[in-house]
Amino acid sequence: MTETTPVAELLFGEADATPFDTDEATIKPWDEARACLESAPKAWLSTARPDGRAHAVPVLLVWAGGAPWITTRPGSRKARNLAVNPHCVITVTGENLDLVVEGRATRALGGGELRRVADAFRAKYRWELSVRDGSVHEDHLPGSPEYGFYRVTPTRAFGYGADGMTATRWRFE
Repeated sequence: MTETTPVAELLFGEADATPFDTDEATIKPWDEARACLESAPKAWLSTARPDGRAHAVPVLLVWAGGAPWITTRPGSRKARNLAVNPHCVITVTGENLDLVVEGRATRALGGGELRRVADAFRAKYRWELSVRDGSVHEDHLPGSPEYGFYRVTPTRAFGYGADGMTATRWRFE
């Protein structure tokens, strides 16, 4: 799947009467946001429980095939939430950018895709995951537990500069 380049714009304009900078020169490029996602040691995933209550948890995140990916056990609260409602939010903090990415999570079921994402987790975290029979396992743990890989397809994202005064919105169309 190819990566979509989003439309970048100021989050706030002069009419919003906010303390944020309204100079279009402060708009951050998506490449900077993507680099923040790729390099983050962890991310926070926010989902909604079936009754609507929020759920947030730290997760490991990799970039593969043009999108961010997270992993979780199929029976976890976050996986059960995503099965009912795939809308989610990923947040990360970088040295120069705080990032909020809204999107839809889709569980990967294909062998080639599973292998590519497992390779990304190994490269970033040195985490060895086995792909066999259309699923992912951690063979180093008792019972070789199963994991699911979820691609988060961004719908929009927000980046806040380290200066606390700049904000960019990216819209994926």
